[in-house]
Amino acid sequence: MDALAASLTVLDYAAVAVFGASGALAAARAKHDIITFGFFAAVTGVGGGTLRDLLIDAPVFWVQRPEYLVVCLAAAVAVWIFGWGQGRERLLLWLDALGMAAYAIVGALKAISLGVSPLASVVMGVLTATFGGVLRDVLAHEPSVLLRRELYVTPALLGAAAFVALDAAGVPLLAAQVAGFLTAFAVRAGAILFGWQMPGFPGRAPPA
Repeated sequence: MDALAASLTVLDYAAVAVFGASGALAAARAKHDIITFGFFAAVTGVGGGTLRDLLIDAPVFWVQRPEYLVVCLAAAVAVWIFGWGQGRERLLLWLDALGMAAYAIVGALKAISLGVSPLASVVMGVLTATFGGVLRDVLAHEPSVLLRRELYVTPALLGAAAFVALDAAGVPLLAAQVAGFLTAFAVRAGAILFGWQMPGFPGRAPPA
């Protein structure tokens, strides 16, 4: 279990770093200053986990372990120093997919470990994986991830649900985590590579 806990911690920090970098990238697009870079990175990196902890009445993780904020700020500085071209933005898209998949599992696992019901644990996984991106888009005045047809919330939902269902069925924890992670990442990868989308509402638009 020590090795498993260590691997989860690495995933957690990596996800925070990736989301922090995506927040800094949003600041870069708008040509903000370094302070705004750090603010965007911190909000994006820890936003989802903060909402999760508040909802399940747990100590807010970055308050207990402020090194998470240091990771966000380091990501912001890296984007500021090295800049961000089209190729790096594409790389970040894939890193973001990995971070989203990891956070969906980490969020659901933390909720389960605190006795939260399976359904609510799935929701906590989705919130952990997506809410930071929602805050980033609001701050940057960009179209919200929730309003895009491109699959983003759906992979997090499927991954968290797969993990929680397998855990409830008695599957070993590590196997359940890997399966949930791969489910979330595979669906997100399909959206990136093949443009997968959820079908829109088929009804007629209201008359003008």
